[in-house]
Amino acid sequence: MRAAENWKDYELIDCSDGERLERWGDIILVRPDPQVIWKTPKENPLWYNPHAIYNRSNTGGGSWQVCKKMPDVWQIGFEELKFNIKTMGFKHTGLFPEQAVNWQMTADIIRNAGRPVKVLNLFAYTGGATVAALNAGASVTHVDASKGMTLWAKENAVSSKVADTPVRWLVDDCIKFVQREIRRGNKYDIIIMDPPSYGRGPSGEVWKLENEVYGFVEMCMEVLSDDALMVLINSYTTGLSPSVMEYILGETVQRKLGGTVSSDEIGIPVSSKPGRVLPCGASAIWKGNGVK
Repeated sequence: MRAAENWKDYELIDCSDGERLERWGDIILVRPDPQVIWKTPKENPLWYNPHAIYNRSNTGGGSWQVCKKMPDVWQIGFEELKFNIKTMGFKHTGLFPEQAVNWQMTADIIRNAGRPVKVLNLFAYTGGATVAALNAGASVTHVDASKGMTLWAKENAVSSKVADTPVRWLVDDCIKFVQREIRRGNKYDIIIMDPPSYGRGPSGEVWKLENEVYGFVEMCMEVLSDDALMVLINSYTTGLSPSVMEYILGETVQRKLGGTVSSDEIGIPVSSKPGRVLPCGASAIWKGNGVK
């Protein structure tokens, strides 16, 4: 497992009985996490004195219970990057801290390429990978179907001082966008995708990741440059293991372009439990020949 160990403004303090105790800058949050099935003692007093707690509803969803005065929006930093954080629906804050390990990997590949690099970030959410790639010197095409998330990503780019770099912000269906890019003949050196487990397209099309991911990766091959550097798939879908995604990349990208494939879980260290890492998602990575 690769753990996001270089955070200063974020900390997973503890996790127990279906919940996380987290520090986001100076703000303490308690949020649900269904993977936390152990029931270790909640000894840290911050469990009982957070700024806000997300309470799940028995009928689905839930809501934030604000316990102490806190800002509506605040910032946290990771290395040179700045992200705008806020409590939002379904327990989220607009950032997945475990993805920092992938931001660092992507930035290193871009900086070591020795040439201009074009990045396509699909299902790009609030733009963590986008701002990391821009900060490393790439040009980025950021695609997400949500206008609100894309506006948030633009705000993160401004906060990270990369808004004036070469970036295209597109509110679009990712499948339809890739189909158009194929017709246009556009190519990219790095493709990053974080597809949802389940969703609906603008015309009511049903997206279920396990059924669609292979065909979508095959489609993305058509916009991958001949001297491509990386393809990264992120997944938070329980039924889609890292090794399955690695197999898909092996049968698509590696079969055509060579290179190497790998996969693993990504996670966050638990600061109160040295040596413990909470698994938070999975990644599969293809790297081109000669890319470390």
